Amino acid sequence: MTNNKILDGFKKKRILVIGDIILDRYIWGKVHRISPEAPVPIVEVTHENSLLGGASNVANNIVSLGGHATIIGVAGCDRGGDILRKMMEQRGIRFDGVFWGSRPTTVKTRVIAHSQQMVRFDREDRDRIDGKVLRGLLDYVRNEMSGHDAVIVSDYKKGVVSTELVGEILKQAMPKNIFVSVDPKVGHFNFYKNVSLITPNIVEASVASGVEIKDEKSLIAAGRALLRKISCGAVLITRGEQGMSLFRKDKVVHITTAAKNVFDVTGAGDTVIAAFTLAYAAGASMEDAAVIANHAAGIVVGQVGTAVVTPDQLRKSLTDVCAN
Repeated sequence: MTNNKILDGFKKKRILVIGDIILDRYIWGKVHRISPEAPVPIVEVTHENSLLGGASNVANNIVSLGGHATIIGVAGCDRGGDILRKMMEQRGIRFDGVFWGSRPTTVKTRVIAHSQQMVRFDREDRDRIDGKVLRGLLDYVRNEMSGHDAVIVSDYKKGVVSTELVGEILKQAMPKNIFVSVDPKVGHFNFYKNVSLITPNIVEASVASGVEIKDEKSLIAAGRALLRKISCGAVLITRGEQGMSLFRKDKVVHITTAAKNVFDVTGAGDTVIAAFTLAYAAGASMEDAAVIANHAAGIVVGQVGTAVVTPDQLRKSLTDVCAN
């Protein structure tokens, strides 16, 4: 199947995104002097903005690429939650699977001056979701699974993703042969047994596999160890400026980075799993889906702040490589 046919197929696909919803706030400014009160820079604020983060950024990437996204998670009845609700509504993300309550919305606030992040403030409650809210999440998964072509679990370790939730996702997805991909977090890898794909970065892969990745030999050992430990269909290890490596039972494929410039890696993992899952659901092989995801990541890291990719940008990036 050609890349154009795969990209054209994005608009027909419905992806269920489940996980930790985050609001990314940015405070932009300039630094011209050091504070007389302490040895810290004074940031003269020029403007502020908010972007969808975490699982909501995954859903935003799905929509930006032309697909349809339904999101399941939790957020607060607070200012951050109000902003998230309005942004998801504007983007066309279906969010009736979001449970709103007293738990505060996870908000990451970054202060950026001259394209450099100076500091980050996190407001969050990372306690495990249980009780009535967990039952609501499980019920929504049961009711909505059949109407979607694939599932993405976006785990930021903020309390939503649990063994019960992943177990219910697989219980509903496996009989229907629905693809389940996971953007994992260290400490939760035992949750992900039998999923279709996990997409750890190189640090997460090292810790979870117990193999320090320092060269190609150790990289391959770590990837194969993860395949064995988790019994998943595939492992896609993202390796920053070195690209990514796809591990399957019978083969390993290394993919060179498509990034021309790297300004900000914020949200790059969200883009990778969104593009891969959407491409695979649209008929791409795992290898072709990984190449498409690599190009998508190469586009977003060239922008400052949480970013998304459009089909036209992705098409151009893939065409430029073929032309060269």
